[in-house]
Amino acid sequence: MTEKSNYQLTNRGDLSAFWALFTDNLTNLIVLSGICKFVFNMPTEIVFGRIVPGAAIAILAGVLVYTFMAKRLAEKTGRNDVTALPYGISTPVMFVYLFGVIGPIYWATNDAELAWQVGIGAGFIGGIVAALGAVVGPFLKRVTPRAGMLGTLCGIALVFIGSDSFASIIENPIIGFASLMIIIWGLVGNFRLPFNMPAGLAALIVGTVIALILGETSISFEGVAFNPPIPYFGDLIVGIQHLFNHSELFLVLIPVQVYNFIETMNNVESADSAGDSYSVGACQVTDGAGTMVGALFGSPFPTTVYIGHPVYSAMNARCGYILAVGLIFFLAATFGLLAFLNNLVPLSAAAPILVFLAITLISHSAASVKKSHVIAIIISMIPHVSGFVMVKWTAMLNALRNMGTENLPNLTDAEMIAAMSQQGAHLIGHQALSQGAIITGLFWGAIVANVIDAKFKYAGWFSIVAALMTSIGIVHSASLHLPAFNGIVIGYTIMGLFLLIYPRFVDVKKLDLTF
Repeated sequence: MTEKSNYQLTNRGDLSAFWALFTDNLTNLIVLSGICKFVFNMPTEIVFGRIVPGAAIAILAGVLVYTFMAKRLAEKTGRNDVTALPYGISTPVMFVYLFGVIGPIYWATNDAELAWQVGIGAGFIGGIVAALGAVVGPFLKRVTPRAGMLGTLCGIALVFIGSDSFASIIENPIIGFASLMIIIWGLVGNFRLPFNMPAGLAALIVGTVIALILGETSISFEGVAFNPPIPYFGDLIVGIQHLFNHSELFLVLIPVQVYNFIETMNNVESADSAGDSYSVGACQVTDGAGTMVGALFGSPFPTTVYIGHPVYSAMNARCGYILAVGLIFFLAATFGLLAFLNNLVPLSAAAPILVFLAITLISHSAASVKKSHVIAIIISMIPHVSGFVMVKWTAMLNALRNMGTENLPNLTDAEMIAAMSQQGAHLIGHQALSQGAIITGLFWGAIVANVIDAKFKYAGWFSIVAALMTSIGIVHSASLHLPAFNGIVIGYTIMGLFLLIYPRFVDVKKLDLTF
């Protein structure tokens, strides 16, 4: 019989964990708010009156569920050190929604409100798809090696969280280095700060004070207003109708939500590696439902189990950190304080915390698998590097167009491909590798890990499934399509057939590489 747990919802470690998770969510909200306002020209009333309150109520709803799940796990296991799963807006999927759904509508119609309506329609339908991940998620968790799931997660952490954040630090070194030194001192070196102040809080305060002195940010009350979350049934219906009238948007929506529930699965596996075993299916239903709630209340952006549970577990956090984030974001969004923080806190002050989360997650992942599987983690990360490269190349061309440069080719034009090849840039290869990077990284990590363990049948079937997904455009393609053969499909098929057939007829032996 399980010993009764004396589990407490809060612990001293929640304070440091709170500032890390709060900063992660705050950074996402600052970025998406800035893009919606300055790229898609959405009025303040939509950004801080609808989108941000909708995101806040979605985060609060999910936080309450994950608090219940942590308490239940503690009672079931008799432990008093269970860490609740972190939760928030999915960073990579947020960018896909911004530039794959909302952006195309705005650029085609120049109608910011319609772009927002289509966004919440896409979010609602995407939430349904994400929840359906509960059907296949547990099976995928059983058959996929941990190295594959953690490796593709590390790829996201390295390029989209760590690298981008470090770049913002270098761009603003006076602010960024000061905040980064505090993070290295307090969270990496584990040395105390004056008054036992949490390193995340100290980094934000110091960075913000320096930014104010330098005039990089300001105390501004623009956008501060009472914005209670309200449902937008009519706008949601308009957005869904537009989606069904322009079905090509589903070619972005469906695959990215598949990526989203795989991201949830990866993050739950990350928590499991740190000792907290949660139900993958329950988490995927929660994430899908949270996304649907957010969409109904005005936020287009999917929510998910967040990256970084092992980091918060190492801080000895319990549930208090996610409860505080959920409640504070809800109050701040309702009273317009997030608009105030958006004007006050520079990204370069928050970025060091994100760098810390990225490097800690990668190092924890490498330590949580057997030594021979580290190479599988590394290969899982590579598709995300290509994804990062493609995002930046596309951003460069968009910047040139915004500057008024005429007759610019698209990245996939034959002339551009040829010119890039002459410069040693494998544009086509990076493009194909970037499309569906989360799934692609998972597949390659699983194939390599299974080959290392001589589980050739599993490795072979992962290769065959990768070929099938490639043939219909889920990976290595910009859109879904009818089954088609190309070189990548054939390559995966050859790998799969080799792994399924060759070991049956040959006595497979490991090489002796000792010297």
